[in-house]
Amino acid sequence: MTEFSYPVGNVVEAWEARPWPEPVTLEGSYVRVAPLSSTQYSDLYAAVCGPDDADLWTYRPIAMPTSLQDLWMHLAGLVDAPDVVPFAFVPKEGEREGRATGVAGYHAINPANGSIEVGGVLFGSALARTRAATEAIHLLMSHAFDTLRYRRFEWKLDRLNEPSRRAAVRLGFTYEGRFRNHMVVKGRNRDTDWFSVTAEEWPAVREAHERWLAPENFDADGGQRVSLGSLTGGLGVRQD
Repeated sequence: MTEFSYPVGNVVEAWEARPWPEPVTLEGSYVRVAPLSSTQYSDLYAAVCGPDDADLWTYRPIAMPTSLQDLWMHLAGLVDAPDVVPFAFVPKEGEREGRATGVAGYHAINPANGSIEVGGVLFGSALARTRAATEAIHLLMSHAFDTLRYRRFEWKLDRLNEPSRRAAVRLGFTYEGRFRNHMVVKGRNRDTDWFSVTAEEWPAVREAHERWLAPENFDADGGQRVSLGSLTGGLGVRQD
């Protein structure tokens, strides 16, 4: 029984607004997640704006920059945005070792409700589908949940963006639904699909990530022995 006439949600014990995320450096075994700065723009231009990289920009709000100056302006806008905390991904192995090869940021930051999104994810082709890429997202999730104590971590995507959908499912996110006619991007309609991991789900997701990222899960050539999808299977709700 409660003092309310209608059903209400559970009490969130001792809840306080969470801190705004600071631009910190997060060290992993395979990648460094570092605050985005102009010192990385040249490396990022080489990583994501090559002659075969136009597809990487299909679902981003702008077309692929055709000069370092254009990319500089795009990334500087993220650094200066008051509502985004952007990061660069610097792999510690592979052909791009030590050079920024991807970006993402904390978006939709809602300290009052403990909700935060990883957005603007862009992996250069040398970083995509590597253990460093997976670890980069894991580090951002871990920082949000374990350090900042947020209670919800979001992943949103254009409903047509199948690589992003596969990544969300593989990482253990739960599909929540579709916002139809949500945005107009490059003059085209975007329906947005929402995924999330909650604080209650995070321990199981974190364990799956850590088991997959463990050095013993990889052979001498870096090939995985157990897939992440097999470890996260069943943790999130799959979309038909």
